[in-house]
Amino acid sequence: LDLVRAMEKDTGERLPSLRVDGGATANHYLMQFQSDILDAPVERPQNVDTTALGVAYLAGMEAGIWNNVDDLLKLQSDRTFFRPAMGAERRAREIRYWNKAVDRVKNWVD
Repeated sequence: LDLVRAMEKDTGERLPSLRVDGGATANHYLMQFQSDILDAPVERPQNVDTTALGVAYLAGMEAGIWNNVDDLLKLQSDRTFFRPAMGAERRAREIRYWNKAVDRVKNWVD
């Protein structure tokens, strides 16, 4: 939440959706919670190892397997979308709890 809000502040734009990847994205509860807290859709690709996939795509383009990015876009597989379902009052409460937790751990170590 904090990182997304910082990005929105820097760009002056509201995040329309969040695309995620990596091992933690396998946790459906976490992805739904992110969508709820951000009040924005979260989009997870079928293959969550997109960093490795990107390297393979670049190698394939260099080897002439694919000619351009349009060829790669055709390879995109199904995605799972998590849509906000949390009410505004609960969202505000959860964010207050988060901010309280962050305040408590600041300067924990001297």
